[in-house]
Amino acid sequence: MVMEAITPDKAMNIAQKKGLKPGRVKGTDGIQFTKGRNARLEIITWDEFENTLSKRKLQVYESGGWMKIMKKKR
Repeated sequence: MVMEAITPDKAMNIAQKKGLKPGRVKGTDGIQFTKGRNARLEIITWDEFENTLSKRKLQVYESGGWMKIMKKKR
């Protein structure tokens, strides 16, 4: 399974279809997708999510509907 880099807009569309929201691990700058039921995560805005991706040089990768946030490939 090959993971392909996708834009934040495409990640947002996939996430919304799956009922996911952008989240941050409380007390850190770690981000992930969440359904909002984990007490260790706080829901953030899509703008905050995108800014964190940029600041931390991260990229959303997707394969077959599965998404993963990883360091950008060069």
